[in-house]
Amino acid sequence: MSTDHQKYSTENQSDAINQYAEARGIEIVRTYEDAGKSGLKIEGRDALRQLIEDVQSGSTDFTLVLVYDVSRWGRFQDADESAYYEYICRRAGIAVEYCAEQFDNDGSPISTIVKGVKRAMAGEYSRELSTKVFAGQGRLIEKGYRQGGPAGFGLRRTLIDEHGVIKGLLERGEHKSIQTDRVILTLGPAEEVDLVRCIYRAFVHQGYSEREIADDLNQRGVPTDLGRPWTRGTVHQILINEKYVGDNVWNRRSFKLKKKRVANEPEMWIRAQDVFQAVVERELFEAARRVICSQRSSQ
Repeated sequence: MSTDHQKYSTENQSDAINQYAEARGIEIVRTYEDAGKSGLKIEGRDALRQLIEDVQSGSTDFTLVLVYDVSRWGRFQDADESAYYEYICRRAGIAVEYCAEQFDNDGSPISTIVKGVKRAMAGEYSRELSTKVFAGQGRLIEKGYRQGGPAGFGLRRTLIDEHGVIKGLLERGEHKSIQTDRVILTLGPAEEVDLVRCIYRAFVHQGYSEREIADDLNQRGVPTDLGRPWTRGTVHQILINEKYVGDNVWNRRSFKLKKKRVANEPEMWIRAQDVFQAVVERELFEAARRVICSQRSSQ
């Protein structure tokens, strides 16, 4: 079993499997359950991996595996992968029955065709869902809502309801609990905001390097938002991050369908300008960007 929405909740799957077994006089001796897993990859599916390991070891105390439906092996992008795990069971002499399917898993041409179609549909469901989720997240970005990640030094995550009414600040590690609530970025404490502005002015107008700015902050005993010493990198992130000029930028990196995380080209980023209260003026932000670009080109 694995978790999906509504009818695919582990509780509903378990009830259906128990009813199926009771109606046929089947005794359930063990349950393999991957709760809260998407099923896109075998990695992280500890229960499924344990099932396969038990079957291959030949030490099982059962001769039948009950599965809720074909998609519960996983919504793999390669439909043959779920077929392979069923084959491992059958090769070891362990039958597989599907409790919520309208066909008998008897090895007939019809059942083979239907399973193939359903496996392909399971993978396609994940692809379509990924596209829909991406589009929905993009719309939220354009409306100025934050999609994860820490606020950063000088900023705070603020929770609002569906009508835009402020409900309060979210501390580090806290998340919204109501689906219709949203998170926006707001200015943090005045001393942090002033310090961010000083960092920009020191870099652009006074010619201090990122390293020199970090050293100065550390000498003054000022910690980062994580309570750590400043480094050239943390100063650099403040100087290049567009949230400090009030812009909401998303999709710098992709991790779709649990595949390899990739850095996207800037033209793929989703950007909404002036949706947050800016910490620094756009002119100053762009000046800092020009200095950084000039430094890179001269290296």
